[in-house]
Amino acid sequence: MSRFNMAKVQPDAYKAMAALNKYVADSNIDRLQQELIRIRASQINGCAYCVNHHAKDARKLGETEQRIYLISVWREAKNLFSEEEQLLLAMTEEITLIHQNGLSDELYDKAIQYFGEEKTAQVIMTIITINAWNRIGVGLNMHPE
Repeated sequence: MSRFNMAKVQPDAYKAMAALNKYVADSNIDRLQQELIRIRASQINGCAYCVNHHAKDARKLGETEQRIYLISVWREAKNLFSEEEQLLLAMTEEITLIHQNGLSDELYDKAIQYFGEEKTAQVIMTIITINAWNRIGVGLNMHPE
């Protein structure tokens, strides 16, 4: 069954989401790293539409097929991901699965040491933004084209 299009039914809400996307795009986070965050959160949330969309975007930015395939098991394939990427993926998991424990003090402290407050805030907002998009995608039963 087809569900409504959020952009058509609630254009102001969609514009607000687009503004968050622009904020993230203009942040200090590398664009490919933004896609890694988006893919991992989307995998956790079961948003096939977003996994597909952001895997395509990652490929356009030069990401390899191997790394895209292994994002969901990055801990087991950590030699393929930099220390910074591992930190981003771990933060993505903890914030996406916020109902478990939230962002741990250990990861928060590591992020502050590694990125500083401004970039850590940008990472958190990137994770929050894709989680919101995932909820639109899953809630409206969106599927890859």
